[in-house]
Amino acid sequence: MTKLFRVEIESISSSKSRSDFSEVDLDLVAEKILESGGIIKPLVLKKTGFEKYEVVEGHFEYYAAVRAYEKNNHETEVNAVVISPESEEAVLKQVEAFRKLEKSNQPITTTSPGTNTDSRLTSLELRLENAINDLKTEQKRDRQKFEDELKEIKGKRSKSMAPLEVFNTLNIVELTFRLKSAGKSDKDAVKIAESIENERQKREFNSLSDVVARVRISHGKGMQKGISSEKMVEIIDSWSKLSFN
Repeated sequence: MTKLFRVEIESISSSKSRSDFSEVDLDLVAEKILESGGIIKPLVLKKTGFEKYEVVEGHFEYYAAVRAYEKNNHETEVNAVVISPESEEAVLKQVEAFRKLEKSNQPITTTSPGTNTDSRLTSLELRLENAINDLKTEQKRDRQKFEDELKEIKGKRSKSMAPLEVFNTLNIVELTFRLKSAGKSDKDAVKIAESIENERQKREFNSLSDVVARVRISHGKGMQKGISSEKMVEIIDSWSKLSFN
């Protein structure tokens, strides 16, 4: 099983020598790592001890990250896939298969060594630039999504519900909450909300006065108005001062 971690650069070692890679290439990629805020391609590591790791794949990327750390010691960690001992053999076979595939897909060129170096640098720059542009596009898309959601929330908040609409549309739970917020006791709020629900199933309320006239709750052995005219004024005034989502 493989897992993705943030691993301290200083806890990683490589079986390959840094001298196997061009310092010019490493320096170039290190700059791109610093520009983009981290290494894009995760290293493949295996654990060799307590908080100690060895590079399985990504030796060049590892040394580029080391160079980035040398330039700016704030870049202390890299993204890495840490393979477990039981999956190591399978992962190594996969890595080898990808290496062979990449090698077989490389075009044959007859250019001079100097041209090869320039082409390799240009290719690295283009790949890193494309990756950075992809990240910027994704960030822009996420920012736009956040702004759209924020705008939608603000729109919902700014759209206040008329009192009569409250009595005609909100469910019992929401009605109970609003009545309690206006000063009704828990028990009375539930009774009034249930009465409102029963009455509007017969027909919608056509005015606040209609609500006052039709909504009745039990009181002792008899029935009484659930909301008096005076209390209705207090409720509407209370709701006007509160913001409901």
